[in-house]
Amino acid sequence: MHSQDPAWLDSMYNNRALVPDHPAYLQRWAADSAAAREAPACRIDLRYGEGASETLDVFPAGENAPILFFVHGGYWRSLDKSDHSFIAPAFNQEGACVVVPNYALCPGSAEQPVSVGDILAQMVEALAWTWRHVAGFGGDPARITVAGHSAGGQLAAMLLAVDWPAVAPDLPAGLVRNAMSISGVHDLRPLQHAPFIADALRLDDAEAERLSPCLQPAPARGVLHAVAGGAESAEFQRQNGLMQAAWGSERVPVSELQPGLNHFGIVDALADPAHRVHRLALQLLRATAT
Repeated sequence: MHSQDPAWLDSMYNNRALVPDHPAYLQRWAADSAAAREAPACRIDLRYGEGASETLDVFPAGENAPILFFVHGGYWRSLDKSDHSFIAPAFNQEGACVVVPNYALCPGSAEQPVSVGDILAQMVEALAWTWRHVAGFGGDPARITVAGHSAGGQLAAMLLAVDWPAVAPDLPAGLVRNAMSISGVHDLRPLQHAPFIADALRLDDAEAERLSPCLQPAPARGVLHAVAGGAESAEFQRQNGLMQAAWGSERVPVSELQPGLNHFGIVDALADPAHRVHRLALQLLRATAT
């Protein structure tokens, strides 16, 4: 069981403090992402909902392409889809269409508060939009893999387990074929007591449990790959192992730590065709139906 000591929790979960050179990563991501968005085929700021943040970007890759739906991190309170377009080119080159959604950020405003549950609901809507419309961009809606980093890893795992026909009758039960959680936060309860983030998330006990994928029943179909950096904190390494322990090796066949990678470097690994993290994502994209 995790400690509830506030200083210890901050030392385990505050990744910007843990990686002092994180601004260099963020600056490079922004520059590489701006270059990726110059590709003639990409479609930017398509609207999946009515909210100001409810937009997504599509990076097509030809006809009948499998789809990588990538959810960015930032502890549900920072960063933007435009910081993560750099993920797309390497997957486009492998014939995969990439969709990168935006979402509202916690805590929102007094007039329009935003919770982690609200963000999950937005991602459900963004995926429903993707299933309904991605064929118009050459994507195959029957082959959607969701990947996410950090907060996005929590969302990716939760999205694999959604009862899609209950969301809307036209949606198939297997809308999400597979998922990948990259340095995911799979148990939100420690964040209730971490001072650097607790006030932004405002999680009560019930919501922290409901939104922790490791505390939810294993999905009936699909697989989840869980990876984290070997240079991440002990808590992020523990969080990574929670999914295989909770859902079993049939649903979570991959639960790995990647040597030498910190919380930011592991996102670079996803975009690097030579790295195992990238190859694990391709494995999911190319998997046959189960």
